[in-house]
Order: sequence, then structure tokens, then C-alpha cells
Amino acid sequence: MAGFLMKQMVGNQLNEVTGGLGLKDDGGEKTETGEDPEVVAARLEQEERRKEKHRKMEQEREKMRQGIRDKYAIKKKEEGVAMDFTEGRIGGPRKTPEEIAAEMNAEDDSIIGQLGLTEQVEKAKTMATGAFETVKGFFPFGK
Repeated sequence: MAGFLMKQMVGNQLNEVTGGLGLKDDGGEKTETGEDPEVVAARLEQEERRKEKHRKMEQEREKMRQGIRDKYAIKKKEEGVAMDFTEGRIGGPRKTPEEIAAEMNAEDDSIIGQLGLTEQVEKAKTMATGAFETVKGFFPFGK
């Protein structure tokens, strides 16, 4: 604690002295971000060197990969090819809601359609729905 207080007092006094002597660097050009243009240029040059270094490393790696592929007769995977994941699926491809609705509406293919009972089934559905709505009106949780 005492060391912190000493640093604060000495540091503040040192800043006052250097500011009084004109040693502060308030003048000079600054960019929009408040940085020196030389620092920005150096940073950009460093970034370009880093990108070039990584590009060369990737070329060397690809050359090594190709040598391994040639040695063991491995085919290179194509990146642009879309993968078909339905091949390994147990249940086969999924149906869209439109396809499911179309299957439900195909009454002639169903057993009920083949037996000619579609009108009776529709009548039973409407009666069951009406009864359900009536019962639902009597209970408080159905409102």
C-alpha cells in the first residue's frame, strides 16, 4: 500500500516536471484513430508480411499433402461438392409438410376410400368435434 502511494506521488510530480519542460509530445500528425501514421504504416507492413508468410506455409503444407496423396493413392476431396446425407439415414429422406398433406388427401388410395366410407368418416369427425366443443364449454380449463 505504501509503495503504491509513493509511486502515485512521485509519478504525478514527474509528469508535472516533464510537462513543464516541454518534453511531452503533443505536436505531430495523428490519424482519425489518434495514432501516428508511421505506426499505422508499420502495422500494415507487418500484417502483409504475416499474410505472405502464412500463404507460403500453406503452399508447403499442400505440397506435402499432395505427396502423401500420391504415395498412398488417396483421392483429394472436392470442396465445392455438396454432401448427400440421406444416404446414411436409417429412415430415408424426410417428407415436407406439403407432401404429408397430399398423402392425407389421397383418399382413394386408403382403405376407407377403397371401401367407400369417406362420407361416413367425415360425418363422424364433425360429430366428434362438435361433442368435444360442447364438453369443453362445461369445464373451466377449456375456455
